[in-house]
Amino acid sequence: MGETPHGRTLGIVTILCTLLGWSSIPLFLRFFSKEIDPWTANGWRYGVSAVIWLPPLLIAWARGSLPKGVWRAALWPSIWNIPAQVCFGLAPYFVEPGLMTFSLRVNIVFVTLGAALLFAAERRVIRSPGFLAGLVMVGVGAAATVALKPGGLGGGTLLGVLLAIGSGALYAGYALSVRRTMMGLNPLLAFAAVNQLTGLGLVACMLFLGDRHGAHVLDLARAEIATGFSDWTPQAHKFSMLVLSAIIGIGLGHTFYFLSIARLGLATASAVVQLQPIMVSVASYFLFREVLTPAQWLMGLVAVTGAGLILWTQHRLMRPAPTPESRPEPRPAAANAG
Repeated sequence: MGETPHGRTLGIVTILCTLLGWSSIPLFLRFFSKEIDPWTANGWRYGVSAVIWLPPLLIAWARGSLPKGVWRAALWPSIWNIPAQVCFGLAPYFVEPGLMTFSLRVNIVFVTLGAALLFAAERRVIRSPGFLAGLVMVGVGAAATVALKPGGLGGGTLLGVLLAIGSGALYAGYALSVRRTMMGLNPLLAFAAVNQLTGLGLVACMLFLGDRHGAHVLDLARAEIATGFSDWTPQAHKFSMLVLSAIIGIGLGHTFYFLSIARLGLATASAVVQLQPIMVSVASYFLFREVLTPAQWLMGLVAVTGAGLILWTQHRLMRPAPTPESRPEPRPAAANAG
């Protein structure tokens, strides 16, 4: 784990880039919601990402260094990841980005509960006071952030919250299956394989359920070409924004996250990512005039703090005691939402 000053500095830079990249995804999706249906947005975003991640797989295959069984190992994570991405892509069409990302924080509860059920070494975590306190904080904080929305919850908003929570639960299954089936594989090649299968699934969904089977995006591309550089507003460049969201949120975001884990460790990297709802909510206020009340902010911060407490407790209890012969090693990485 890059413990040199240079390694830690690079780790700090990459985790901040991860935070910025993943915080942009709900904002991009909300921006597209008035013009592109969610099936089309998901299909094109992951289709572009699959193209970006294909060369590393081809290079490894040509060199004979592609891990044996990588596609079989990637199958189960992809089965979880596809519906998780569907829920994640649909949610911004029914709920504001800030409220969506605060609801997503329940993901950490599902991950830890699943780990306790599947991995015997982690079962003591769920019985610890720190985990139980964090669990209550996440549950109460997330529920109160939603319940305190001024004017109550309409059907659409409730559906959006349920989609966000559902995506969090499915992402937990994805993270746990990554840990169970892809241990020991090169993490970047493993993610690239999952990305290809996920992209295939989401493009298939777009072809069956998307507006004009996803071809509507081509109209946006033609309109952008016709406009040229005469209009610099984001509204005039929706196709470019769609491609940019795939590059920033999926392609670079996951790459930076894996690099951050290698240099800072899983607990530190995951804790920084817990700031995503705050980043999204602040940006959403300026971009979409989404306003959270002081009470919602307070309870949202309670949920984020609870998630951080769960991570800290998990890291503390799972860390092996240092000996003169050994030093603590980070646990395997669990993929986050993006």
